[in-house]
Amino acid sequence: MLQIELPYPPSVNHYYRRVGPRTLISRQGRRYRERVCAILRALSVPELDGHLIMELDLYPPDRRRRDLDNAQKGLWDALAHGGLYRDDSQIKDFACRMCEPLPPDGKAVVRIGRQ
Repeated sequence: MLQIELPYPPSVNHYYRRVGPRTLISRQGRRYRERVCAILRALSVPELDGHLIMELDLYPPDRRRRDLDNAQKGLWDALAHGGLYRDDSQIKDFACRMCEPLPPDGKAVVRIGRQ
């Protein structure tokens, strides 16, 4: 399994913005996606094909109340945009844990491999 340490993702509530009838990636979402892409480029990770299994450990930046599912979508989309896989529909098995806070910025630890 490949392990990648990433910045803590913005919640889905901050990752997207509505502009009239359209839904766009917010400025904060674009910055997060650019950071993830830069990390993946620096690690020279190959694109994974087929069915994937992912484990995600989230270390929030503080003790505010957070929902696990709000952190996943932006992170999954950023990983796809960065070329780790073609589409997040490839993820067939997923486990997520909310860990103790890690001030000041938090982090996300992704473990991913073929199923």
